[in-house]
Amino acid sequence: MTLSRYNPWQEMNALQRSFNRLFDDMLAPDNSDFTRFSKVPAAELWETNEAVNLKIELPGMNTKDLDIHVTENAVSIKGERKQESTTEENGTKRTEFRYGKFERIIPLPARIQNTDVKADYKDGILNLHLPKAQEEKNKVVKVNLEPTDA
Repeated sequence: MTLSRYNPWQEMNALQRSFNRLFDDMLAPDNSDFTRFSKVPAAELWETNEAVNLKIELPGMNTKDLDIHVTENAVSIKGERKQESTTEENGTKRTEFRYGKFERIIPLPARIQNTDVKADYKDGILNLHLPKAQEEKNKVVKVNLEPTDA
């Protein structure tokens, strides 16, 4: 039986290598940007007095591959991307298949009337117009300021 010296830092180094691999995989450049897309699509959210608007990048997706659910407090978007590309060069045919599922739940800053949601999908951009619930539109908050001695 051989004795080996225990190195407590060996486990920490292995953990650091695992984290580095994880972040390298997430941030690795890809020709089609598919790797980052399949994890979380980019979203932009802004609020007006009347509604909450949400814009999400979903390039190359078909509407039949998207599943969108809207509650009073959040929007859930699930999808699956199926992509195939074929190139032919010097008599050699190359085919690539890429598949990826994603799910994103976006909490909303205000309660909305989820029965009146308007959606538009064009050029890989999904726009959702989410009208606020009547209680949210009429909500007024009074702020009391205490005088300070200056």
